Amino acid sequence: MCSVEQNAEGGEALPTYAIESVDKALQILVMLRERRRVRVVDVAEELGVARSTAHRLLATLAHRGFVVRDPQDRSYRGGPELLGMGAIGEVDLRAAAGEHVRALSARLRETVNVMVLEGASCRFLDGVAGERPLGTRVRTGAVLPAHIVSGGKALLAELPSREVDALFGASLRRITPATIVDVAELHEELRRIREQGYALNREESEPGLSAVAVVVRAGPRAVGAVAVSAPTQRLDDDGLAVALDELHATARAIGAELT
Repeated sequence: MCSVEQNAEGGEALPTYAIESVDKALQILVMLRERRRVRVVDVAEELGVARSTAHRLLATLAHRGFVVRDPQDRSYRGGPELLGMGAIGEVDLRAAAGEHVRALSARLRETVNVMVLEGASCRFLDGVAGERPLGTRVRTGAVLPAHIVSGGKALLAELPSREVDALFGASLRRITPATIVDVAELHEELRRIREQGYALNREESEPGLSAVAVVVRAGPRAVGAVAVSAPTQRLDDDGLAVALDELHATARAIGAELT
């Protein structure tokens, strides 16, 4: 075992073979557990390091998905890797959702995915394939543009308009003929999502595929989204109504485990 010394103030110092930069990075994650956002100056003052050092630590955490930088005010918040691992005081979203997602997929016999927002992208954390012969894929691990998938749009609708603008700039990437490529049109779509409480993907990510998603909340905070995907012909008005009732119930059940 490595020895542990006392620091000058009587507290525990780092173990003999500890890596100081790793310790500093972990302290930043503790800060994010206590505060929703931190700035470079906050980290520098809290850790007693130069601002350049604080910036490098945050940039490294951002590169690995543990924090996300807000380009508008240059603050940092917890990223998808933290959320997926159950950090910053949250229960592991993947673990909390697992049983409920499997049950939802079994009831609808359709594919269900759990997603989190990662900047302008949407990361698929987990999923269960539907039992129907003609179904859709589980995308666990995939990262897609947030504006083309139902879960991504549901989560974008939670952001202030200025943050959406900062994420996408003046244009959006086209994936299929149905993809929204105009930012003003995206804002209108996000307004509708906020009003109706769910988001749709009508062949915007893949021809022949449609999906519907709702947000999962831990208390008032949106921490992810759960989506049902199916061939477009099965997700008609009747299929959508059934899926939405089940989705809302599932999202509430997952959220209850996160609070």
